[in-house]
Amino acid sequence: MSLFKIRGELSSSISLVLGIGGALIVLIGWALLTMGTDPVVSSAILPNPWRVFTSYGDLYRDNEIIKNTFRSLGINLAGYLEAILLSIPLGFLIGLFPLFRGGFQRQVESIRYIPLTAVTGLFIVWFGVGTDMKVHFLAFGIMIYLLPVVIQRIDEVDDVYLKTVYTLGASPWQTIRSVYLPSVLSRLSDDIRVLTAISWTYIIVAENIDSSQGGLGALIWRVGQRQGRMDKVFALLFLIVLIGVLQDRIFARTDRQLFPFKTPALRNQERRSGQPSTTDMIFQYLQQMSLWILLGIYFMLAFNDMTQILFAGKVLDDLFGDTVWAIHTIMLTILGYQVYHWRNRKALAPSV
Repeated sequence: MSLFKIRGELSSSISLVLGIGGALIVLIGWALLTMGTDPVVSSAILPNPWRVFTSYGDLYRDNEIIKNTFRSLGINLAGYLEAILLSIPLGFLIGLFPLFRGGFQRQVESIRYIPLTAVTGLFIVWFGVGTDMKVHFLAFGIMIYLLPVVIQRIDEVDDVYLKTVYTLGASPWQTIRSVYLPSVLSRLSDDIRVLTAISWTYIIVAENIDSSQGGLGALIWRVGQRQGRMDKVFALLFLIVLIGVLQDRIFARTDRQLFPFKTPALRNQERRSGQPSTTDMIFQYLQQMSLWILLGIYFMLAFNDMTQILFAGKVLDDLFGDTVWAIHTIMLTILGYQVYHWRNRKALAPSV
């Protein structure tokens, strides 16, 4: 295998080694540029990596980094939910029916060119400067990209599937349910993953409008502009990157769970071997166990927020503030899917 072959493929082990090596090269170069009492690059511009790492302790003691992280995460999830719940039905309406396509498709495509930072004033007038404004602003920022993509994914549905269901006598609703929904949603999940990075950009913009309400964006402005602590700024940027990577991995895992037909190689491997590999079985077990532990912790905290029997204070409300509804929606959806999946497996299991 040549490492310089055009569009060549790497094995998972070599890819891991190269990834670690690349990260070490960047880290060593960064350290060399900032080491010593007279570094090549001033610490006011590029702080030393060790100083960035140790600044997490200062952020925990002085800046409530945990609370601010959960506040931003709540806004991110709430904005995502609002954008998805609006974009998918509107996209299907415009993409499927000529009346709405003729009336609104051009407007939907044109709205993508609006500079988002220029409309923050409008959102302040409409919704004030509270959390609702930040959620709606983020949802709008995601929606102007997601809505045209939904319409595009509808146009990309293969005619072979449509002709098949029409031949079988499917009604319009059956066609939407059995062809359009699975095809569009399976492709749309990849588009939603891509928008994760954009969503964090808009959060920073929205949170700077009123920094008194907290959040990572407000915290970056506070420690950077007011305190001049570039080490804290870099630490917060790395934290946002870490959250984004974790969200991307969760989206990828959820995508494989909901749409297994998108990864035929894994299914073919299991079919040839007769059963999943031991590593896959262990990973699936740990995943399921972690998920149920997370659900258990959530329901314990939610129960305590309503009754305060276990301990004083409302943990979920304190962490997520006005966006706690998004957490409830996501966790209840996960629970509903787990119950539905369990009932399906039980129904398919052979009776003894």
